Amino acid sequence: MYATHPLPMMQRSHGHAMARFGMARIERGEAGQRLLDLRQSGCAKAFMPHHRRDPSEVIFLNTAGGLTDQDRLHYELTLGDGVCVTATTQTAERAYASRGLAAEARVTARVGAGGRLDWLPQETILFENSNLHRDTRIDLEPGARCLLVESVVLGRHAMRERLTDARLLDQRLVTCAGRPIWADSVRLGPEGLARMASPALLGDARAFAVIALLGAGAEDALGPLRQVLDEPGTRAAASGWDGKCVARVLAHDGWPLKRQIARILRVLRTAPLPRVWQLQGV
Repeated sequence: MYATHPLPMMQRSHGHAMARFGMARIERGEAGQRLLDLRQSGCAKAFMPHHRRDPSEVIFLNTAGGLTDQDRLHYELTLGDGVCVTATTQTAERAYASRGLAAEARVTARVGAGGRLDWLPQETILFENSNLHRDTRIDLEPGARCLLVESVVLGRHAMRERLTDARLLDQRLVTCAGRPIWADSVRLGPEGLARMASPALLGDARAFAVIALLGAGAEDALGPLRQVLDEPGTRAAASGWDGKCVARVLAHDGWPLKRQIARILRVLRTAPLPRVWQLQGV
């Protein structure tokens, strides 16, 4: 008989990065938005791509290179009244194989009155045996808006991976003055992956995304948005109602998915895509 031993304790990554922006006096007494506070610990980092008097973009980075069981990652943003910021991630997030326990990722944001947050992370790639719990919560003050994207790629298509055992619990909640205005969640597990070919689920898709614009008048973007939902290799639909415009996209791989998301974002925002997306010419 061979002796059995418990699994060894593994070192895990923990990280928390926070950025706070507000309006302040700058040169010649003019008011502009400024970075007021920046804190980072562990594997989570936050930085601005350029040194500017009026910062409008922040990039988050997980220096651990990915997430596995019991890793914890938290990105946090606070925007004062009238502040508009785009936040993204430097690269795709990867959920690696776990030993059963979940990795935890949190995104929390507060947007002051008249402000706007564009939360545009790059895609999350699920590996076989991965287990990820992610929770995104954005609180808007009256008159604020937000645009958010979440995209997921199931395995590495170029290596012909087909996931059979992976777990994802992805939850999003947006509130206005503490009152829920939009909630969305995705739960994926082995049973769902086994039935994924069903037309009621993903069909032949191996990547999917949700894009939501939330705030007064957001539904007015529905017409122009629907005109760009024709990227080859994708299927998409959109709805607009009561201060919300929401699009969902399925794709056979991450690249056409990202191209379609880029086209949607060009309709829903006036600023260019974050440079780290490397899609300026698409």
